[in-house]
Amino acid sequence: QVQLVESGGGSVQAGGSLRLSCQASGSGFSFVRYAVAWFRQAPGKEREFVAAISQRTGSTPYANSVKGRFTMSKDNAKNTAVLQMNNLQPEDTAVYYCAAASGIIMSQLRYQSGYNYWGRGTQVTVSS
Repeated sequence: QVQLVESGGGSVQAGGSLRLSCQASGSGFSFVRYAVAWFRQAPGKEREFVAAISQRTGSTPYANSVKGRFTMSKDNAKNTAVLQMNNLQPEDTAVYYCAAASGIIMSQLRYQSGYNYWGRGTQVTVSS
């Protein structure tokens, strides 16, 4: 069983930065075989895609709303994925979730249905 634990959330003012981490663990688990993604859910809204890293190509698609401000990375040796968030805006306020999947194809990286492991989320609050 794979377990994902997010950390690094908090409250910042607009223009500030936060660094979210996703620590993966499990018997015989190896992050190198998994695609990892970040999704977020704001109050009253549906959960939406933020960023992902393909386990095959290492490519990193981003949502248009965060492109140029957020950077995702993955450390396979440490089984950790990081989302560096800069120039945060009030509309970035949400619970951020880490998700992982093995065998997911590139065209499915942005879709929640492709991921079978999820963390419990970490709250990010940005004030104006």
